[in-house]
Amino acid sequence: MVVYYIPGQGADHRLFNNIDLGENYDVRFVRYEIPKRGEKMEAYARRLATQIDTTQSFVLMGTSLGGMLATEMNDFLKPEKTIIISSAKCRKELPQRYRFQRVVPLHKLVPKGMMKWGAKVMQPIVEPDRNKEKETFKSMLEDKDKRFMKHSVNMIINWKRESYNEKIIHIHGDKDNTLPIKKVKYDFLIKDGSHMMTLTRGKDLSQLLLNILEK
Repeated sequence: MVVYYIPGQGADHRLFNNIDLGENYDVRFVRYEIPKRGEKMEAYARRLATQIDTTQSFVLMGTSLGGMLATEMNDFLKPEKTIIISSAKCRKELPQRYRFQRVVPLHKLVPKGMMKWGAKVMQPIVEPDRNKEKETFKSMLEDKDKRFMKHSVNMIINWKRESYNEKIIHIHGDKDNTLPIKKVKYDFLIKDGSHMMTLTRGKDLSQLLLNILEK
């Protein structure tokens, strides 16, 4: 079975460094391309989906933005399972600030470089748990293209999805400050889990993920 990891907005394949699925799964990574100006989530998901080999059985596993993209891909790729972590399955699960900016698009006034700088400043404040893997998170953010950060924010704010496949498996932490749990319909709750728990709680998540995959 092939498992495709899709990382979060400020991350890359290193986000999954501490996830260990053993030798029975062929792990591959979906690598981000820079979204086109004004590109919608569904269109971007279809573009990234060309990296996925659908001739063999596969699972989608996405974190944060990666989970939103996995939710979109689930509609047209028909994976064996779709698992999302610290993410949202539709716009109703996004916090109010995203929905507010859809009406009042303040993010469009922020320069690309300033948006990346803001992420560097705010990440350790909003999600202090990331300090357990501080250097990795800093390095992943530093490597992000400024255009990617700008266009992906716009993509999330303008996400129009209202429904989702009920078979999608959602894992969420009760200390997620980026996507607060009060708006999320989850299947598995990680106590004291933050938005960064894919990396900071990777060992704890690994056994849960194996249990889900083997059912």
